[in-house]
Amino acid sequence: MIPEAPHHIHLVACCGTAMGSLAGMLKARGYHVTGSDQHVYPPMSTQLEAWGIPIYEGFDPAHLDPRPDLVVVGNVVTRDNAEAAATRELGIPAMSFPQALAHFFIQNRQGVVVTGTHGKSTTTALIAWVLAHAECDPNVFVGAVMRNFDSTFRLGDGPHMVIEGDEYDSAYFDKGPKFLHYRPRTAVLTSMEFDHADIYRDFEHVRSAFVRFLGIMPAEGYLVACADHYQVREVIANNPVASAVQTYGIEPGADWRAETYTSSPEGTELTVSYQNQPYGQFRAPLYGPHNIQNVLATIAVAHHLGLTPAQIASGLATYAHIKRRLEVRGTVGEVTVIDDFAHHPTAVQVTLEGVRQAYPGQRIWAVFEPRTATSRRNVFQQDYIQALQGADYVILSDIHRKESLAPSERLSPEAIVEALRHHIVGADFYAGTSGIIDQLCRDTRPGDVVIVMSNGGFDNIHERLLTALAER
Repeated sequence: MIPEAPHHIHLVACCGTAMGSLAGMLKARGYHVTGSDQHVYPPMSTQLEAWGIPIYEGFDPAHLDPRPDLVVVGNVVTRDNAEAAATRELGIPAMSFPQALAHFFIQNRQGVVVTGTHGKSTTTALIAWVLAHAECDPNVFVGAVMRNFDSTFRLGDGPHMVIEGDEYDSAYFDKGPKFLHYRPRTAVLTSMEFDHADIYRDFEHVRSAFVRFLGIMPAEGYLVACADHYQVREVIANNPVASAVQTYGIEPGADWRAETYTSSPEGTELTVSYQNQPYGQFRAPLYGPHNIQNVLATIAVAHHLGLTPAQIASGLATYAHIKRRLEVRGTVGEVTVIDDFAHHPTAVQVTLEGVRQAYPGQRIWAVFEPRTATSRRNVFQQDYIQALQGADYVILSDIHRKESLAPSERLSPEAIVEALRHHIVGADFYAGTSGIIDQLCRDTRPGDVVIVMSNGGFDNIHERLLTALAER
C-alpha cells in the first residue's frame, strides 16, 4: 500500500544512472530523499551530493532509521539484501524504480516510450529536445546525460512524459520488464535482438517481452516501428496492436523514409518522405545509418504530436548529442579519439559503419572492452568477429570481471583477435589499458580515428590516451 502523501523516500542502490536520476527528480519535486549503495563513486555520488541527497555507504537496516514513508528498491538489489529484508520486516511500503517513475512522474501525462535493443537513449533524447525546443515543456527520463539539458532528466509542466523504455527487469519482487510500467500512449520500437543474457534465455524470451509491451498499447495510441529490422516487422505483423501503427526506415516501403542522406563528422542532411510524398529536409549533428533511423523515428513522433516540419527541423538542427554516443573526446596530432557506448555486436557494427561514412578514407582503430553481462559471455563470440571487421585495426581488452564467470561461459578476446587476423584485419589483445595506449601512441598517424567502445569507464582510457598522444 503506497502512502498517499509520502514525505521521506529512501532509495536502496541509488548510485546507478536510473536510480540516481530518480533521486534527483524526487528531490526536485520537494520530497526528502535519502539513499544507500555499495562502493559509492562519482559521477553519480557527486551529483547526488550536489542535489543535497545524503548517501549511506553500504547496506544496513540502520539506514531506515528514521523510518522512511517509502523505499524504492533498485533492480540490482537481491531479496536477502539487508535493507530489502528490513523493509519487509518493518512493513515499509516498497516500489521498484519503474513503478516509482510511473507513480510520481507519469501520472496523467501521455507517455512517449522508446523501446528496442538499440538506439533507445539517442531517440529518447532527440524526441525530448525537439518537444522542448518547440516549447512543449515535456518531462523526460533518459539513461544517459543529455547535453541539451545537462542532465539525465527534465521536469516540465507539459502533457508528455518522454521515457527510455528498458526491457531489463524491474526488481527482485517484480521480474517483468521496466517498460511495462510506463503507460505508453505514443511508442517507438527501434529493433529487437537477443541481449541481456543474464536475464533472458534466448531471442524468443526477449521477443516475448516486446510482445507484452505491444499488448499494453491503447486503442487511441500510436506506435512507430523500424521497418529496416526484420524482427520488428515480424512481431508487428504477427501480434495484434490496438494502436495505430506506422513504420520508418531507410529501405523502401516505410511510411517515413530517408530518400537521400549525406554524412560528415559534423552531421547528416536528409530528405524525408511520408507515405511516398515529400515531407521535408532536415539536418542533425549525427551520422551513421542507425542515427538516421533514430532521426526518422523522432520526426514521425513529433509529427504525430502536432509539430510542424519547420519546428522539427529547428529542434533537430540544435540538438546536442548525449554523452558517450559517438562523442569526440579530443583531437591531438590530427588523431581523433571518439567515445561510444556500443557493446552489442550489432551496435559495434553500425557504429563502425557510421564512423566510416563520416570519416571516409581515414584509418579507423576500434578499441573494444567486453564489459556488459552479454558481451562478457561467449554467446556472441562469432558475431564480434564479423562486427569488428568494419575497422582497419582492432584492439581488444580483457573481459571485465572475468573471474565472476565460469571459463566455459567467457568470451575469448584472444580467439577473436586470431580470427580477425585470419580475415586480414590487424588485431591485438592486451590484458590492461597501458598496453593499448602504448600501441596507439606508437602506431597511429595523423588522420587516424580511434573509437573506444565500452559501456563503462574503461580505466579512463580516453583522457589517458589524449594525454599520451600529446606527449609523444
